[in-house]
Amino acid sequence: MSDALLQVRDLSVWIGSGAGAIRPVDAVSFHIRRGETFALLGESGCGKSMTALALLRLLPQPAGEIIGGSVQLHGEELLALPETGMRSIRGGRIAMIFQEPMTSLNPVMTVGAQIAESLEQHKGLRGSQAQRRVIELLDDVGIPDAARRYGEYPHQLSGGMKQRVMIAIALAGDPELLIADEPTTALDVTIQAQVLDLIRRLQEKRGMAVLLITHDLGVVSEMADRIAVMYAGQLVEQAPRNVFFGHAQHPYSDRLFAALPDSSKRTQRLTVIPGTVPPLNQTFHGCRFADRCERAWDTCRSQVPDWFDTGVEQGVRCHLADATLTPAAAQGVAGADEPGPAVQAGGAGKETLLKVDDLKVHFPIHRGFFKRVVGQVRAVDGVSLSINEGQTLALVGESGCGKTTVGKGILQLLDTTAGSVRFDSVELTQLRGEALRSRRSDFQIIFQDPYSSMNPRMRIVDIIEEGMIAQRIGSSAQQRRQRAQELLRQVGLRPEHIHRYPHEFSGGQRQRICIARALAVEPKLIVCDEPTSALDVSVQAQILNLLRDLQRELGLSFLFITHDLSVVSYIADRVAVMYLGRIVEEGEVSEVLEDPAHPYTRALLSAVPQVNRDERREKIHLEGDLPSPSSPPQGCHFHPRCPQALPECALRYPPVTHPSATRMVRCHLVSDAAAERA
Repeated sequence: MSDALLQVRDLSVWIGSGAGAIRPVDAVSFHIRRGETFALLGESGCGKSMTALALLRLLPQPAGEIIGGSVQLHGEELLALPETGMRSIRGGRIAMIFQEPMTSLNPVMTVGAQIAESLEQHKGLRGSQAQRRVIELLDDVGIPDAARRYGEYPHQLSGGMKQRVMIAIALAGDPELLIADEPTTALDVTIQAQVLDLIRRLQEKRGMAVLLITHDLGVVSEMADRIAVMYAGQLVEQAPRNVFFGHAQHPYSDRLFAALPDSSKRTQRLTVIPGTVPPLNQTFHGCRFADRCERAWDTCRSQVPDWFDTGVEQGVRCHLADATLTPAAAQGVAGADEPGPAVQAGGAGKETLLKVDDLKVHFPIHRGFFKRVVGQVRAVDGVSLSINEGQTLALVGESGCGKTTVGKGILQLLDTTAGSVRFDSVELTQLRGEALRSRRSDFQIIFQDPYSSMNPRMRIVDIIEEGMIAQRIGSSAQQRRQRAQELLRQVGLRPEHIHRYPHEFSGGQRQRICIARALAVEPKLIVCDEPTSALDVSVQAQILNLLRDLQRELGLSFLFITHDLSVVSYIADRVAVMYLGRIVEEGEVSEVLEDPAHPYTRALLSAVPQVNRDERREKIHLEGDLPSPSSPPQGCHFHPRCPQALPECALRYPPVTHPSATRMVRCHLVSDAAAERA
C-alpha cells in the first residue's frame, strides 16, 4: 500500500536447512500505517516473535535465515541492506520492547548508562547532553525522581519500572515503528494498565506505529486498530478491531474466544482447543489447523486453503470462506462448534477445612558488620481467612502484596511470626519435625512456573513418586508405579509419558504433571500459586477445566493465588483482595466482582483488559507502585494511591466493616457510609 509505513510481503524464515528445517514464518504478508497499532495474535509457538525478529534481521545465528519475501520501511527494502545499514534501523527507525525486561537489561550497568548507549548510537549524544536527555526520557515514561533513578541498577527497580526503562531505551532513537513483544505478560493488571496507557499516550504524542505481539485477547481489544491471527507460521485471519471482535471468521479465532474464562461460563466447562500447534519442520498438505478443528472435513486435510479477501482490509485462510464449497460440505460442518457440557460450580462444603487467624510473616532486615536487626519486612501482616471443604478461595492482588507468602505460611514452608493456622482442627503452627511431615500429605502446592519446580534430571515417574515415597504411600514400587500411571491418565496425559523428562513436554503438559504430583499424596487442600499466568488461553482453559473436574470428583479445596480476575470469576467461590500484607475486602465472588466496595478492588477491576467491541472503558489509574512492606504508610496503607482518600485515611488503619453477612471490607469510606445508614 502506498500509505504504509511498513510493508511485509511473503516473508519466510527457516531455522536450519534441508528437509528437517523448521519454518516458523511461512509467506507472511501484512502492512502497518503510521500511527496505528497492528496486533499479531496467537498461541506460543505460532511464529509471532520470530516474525518480529525477522523484520529487524535478528534471527538466531547461524541457523536462522530469511529465505524469501520483502520488508519495506517507507519503500526502503530492509532485506537488501548490509549489516552496517541495519544498525541505524535497529533502535533508530524501528525499536523493540522484549517480553522479559530483566533478561533484556544489563544487570551490571545503570539504567541511565543503558539508555545513553542508544542515544550515542542513534543521536550522537554524549556526556551531560546525553544525561539530560536520559532524564527527560525517564520522566516521559513516568518514572518518578528520574534524576535519582538514572544511577540505579535494574535490580533496584520494580517489574513495572524495568518495563518503563525498556520503553525509554526504545524511544531514545525516536522510532517510527515500535515492536512490543508481549510487553505486559508478566505484569499485574494495574501495572499492565499503566504500561499500555503509557504506550498509547507516547504513540499519540509521537505519531509512531506499534506492532503489538500478544496472546491476550483483552489487551488486543483495548489497544489494536487492526488484528492479524497467526497459527503455525501463517496468518489465518486479518481484520479491523471492531470487525474481528464482532464477527471473527476463522475457526481458530472462534475457539480462542470460546476458551476465555468469565462468570457467564461458571456452570459449564470452558471450550478447549485439543492438541497443540503442529511441528513446523514438515510440509503441510492441508489446513494446518485441521487436526484441532471441530469444523474440519476431508478437504481440509487434503488441500491447502487459499487466502480469501472477505471485506475491506479483511481476509481469512479457510475453506469455509471458499464460495466454490459445495452445499453438502457446508452442511456437514455447520453447528459443529458447540459449547462444553454443563458442570456444577465448585460448591462450598459445610465443614471448615482451613481457618487462618491474624497470620503474620515478618522477615528481619540485617545491617552492619554484626548483622543487627534494624527493621522488619511485614510481608504478611495480620491475614485472616477460611476455606470450607470443596471450596475455592481466590487470593488476588499486585505482585509484592504477600499472596505467595500467605500460601507458604499456611503450608508451613515459611516460619510464621504470629497467628493461628488450623487445618482440619489441628494447629499447624505448633507442629514440628515428624508430626508436621506426616500432615504434609493433606496439603500441597502447585507453583507458578512448572519447569523450575521440577528437577530436570528426574523422569516424570520419579517426580510423581517422590511424594508417595516420603509419605509412605503405596506398599510396593509396582503399586506406586500403577498410581503414577493412573494420575497421568487423570490429568489428561498418557501413562507411557512417565519415562520422559520435563523438557520433553509443553508448558501446559508440565503444569498437568505438577498437578499429578500434588494429587499423588491424596491431599485435601491444594494451594495453586498463579498456575495459569504463563499459559496461552487455550492451555489455560484445559487446566481450569481439569481443576474443576478434580474438585468435583475428589472434593478438593483450593486456595487459588492469582492476579487474573477473569479466572477468579470463573473458578472461585469466594475472593479475598490483598494489599500490602493485609486483606482489604473479602466476600462471595459475585458480590465482590459485581459491586466492589474498596477503592483498590475497583481499581483492579477497571484495569483488567476486557474483550469488548464497544468503546474502550474508563480506567481508574493508580499512580506509583506498591509501597515497601518494610515501611508501610501510616494509616490506611492504600491512601497514598487512593483517588478517594479522606484526611482520616492517613491517620489510622480502617476497622473491619461487614456490608453483608458474607462480606468484609476495611475502608473508611465504607465505614462512613455504614454509620450514615445507622
